Amino acid sequence: MIIPAIDLIEGKVVRLYQGDYNQKTTFDLSPLSQLKSYQDQGARWLHIVDLTGAKDPGARQTELISELVASLDANIQVGGGIRSEAQVAELLEIGVKRVVIGSLAVKETELVQSWFEKYGSEAICLALDVNINDSGEKIVAVSGWQSGGGKSLESLVEAFTPYGLKHALVTDISRDGTLKGANTELYKEIATSYPEINWQASGGIATLDDVAAVRDSGANGIIIGKALLIENFTVKQAIECWPNVSVDIELRANSSGEKDAR
Repeated sequence: MIIPAIDLIEGKVVRLYQGDYNQKTTFDLSPLSQLKSYQDQGARWLHIVDLTGAKDPGARQTELISELVASLDANIQVGGGIRSEAQVAELLEIGVKRVVIGSLAVKETELVQSWFEKYGSEAICLALDVNINDSGEKIVAVSGWQSGGGKSLESLVEAFTPYGLKHALVTDISRDGTLKGANTELYKEIATSYPEINWQASGGIATLDDVAAVRDSGANGIIIGKALLIENFTVKQAIECWPNVSVDIELRANSSGEKDAR
């Protein structure tokens, strides 16, 4: 499925280069107008990253995110600066469908495992943002990519699989914001090793050929940010390349499950 994304710093739409806050591009766009445009073109899921919160959890943009969620019909997943169960509960309460957890899954694994048990695997997506070293190890970064976490992607997947891990977003940091294409070999590897997980690819997408390459890699979805902002292609064109029919099926199944739970 195609998942358009926007990153927010102090209410403004931005993009970073390889996660570097000092290499920031700010777009003169309304976050709501941009997300509505993506929704109107057929996006069923939208991805919001609170970069202010990722750098400073005390400055999370929850009020703005609440306003965006209330104004949109698409399903929203949100990441950035989430450090406590209260923050997870708050996001779910305002209507966020899936909370993206990154640094804390590395730093406080047992705590996040408890959230899987309490809120369920549909409500949480792990963000495994990796630096790949010369030995091929995929080391997960933390704190808005400002430091390394010292744990590998594989070790975290193994830690969360017993708790029902179903959704994971993987970014090759070296590709993020570069428009140099996705690391499709990475997605082929992890999709083959862990086929039970719905993998969301992120980083480097520049063209529809890149979208097709990720589609063919075995990933289940793709986060697209900068390429849409600079109008390399549209959401509609991306969906034509990678139809999101499966997402509609997933949403109906989730809706049915939620009704049963009630």
